[in-house]
Amino acid sequence: MGDKDLAPEAEELDAEECWRLLRETTVGRLGVTAGGRPDIFPVNYRVEDNTLVFLTAAGTKTRALEDDAAVALEADAVSAEFGMAWSVVVKGQALAATATNQSLDAMSRALFPWQGAGKDRLFRIAPDSVTGRRYAVTPDIRWKAGIDDATRAGME
Repeated sequence: MGDKDLAPEAEELDAEECWRLLRETTVGRLGVTAGGRPDIFPVNYRVEDNTLVFLTAAGTKTRALEDDAAVALEADAVSAEFGMAWSVVVKGQALAATATNQSLDAMSRALFPWQGAGKDRLFRIAPDSVTGRRYAVTPDIRWKAGIDDATRAGME
């Protein structure tokens, strides 16, 4: 599948555009190393001064952040209406942040966590790099590949 028409080129985004897009959504996927293996967790985040902050509870994710604070967070969005999609990846260090009960309450309300109870650990991702891409969404007719004779013969 080397046909360039099937895969339009992505537009690389500058850091300013990446941060603007990160402010448009509040859910990302946090990649960590847990028990020596990669793992991914959905998190509700907020952009603050070109860093990302999120709340979490004690558990696998928190232990991974304490053991190895190197993380990657990816956020994205797709607009079928406009035929565009974007993806931004922030790589850096997750640092435990101190917060008062009042600031934790305010953060919880601002983040709209999917599972809000018990989220009392505040982390901040200090970025080493921020990269992003914008894509034209390929019409769905191009996603459907027919079964050629060789493939069909193997299925019969």
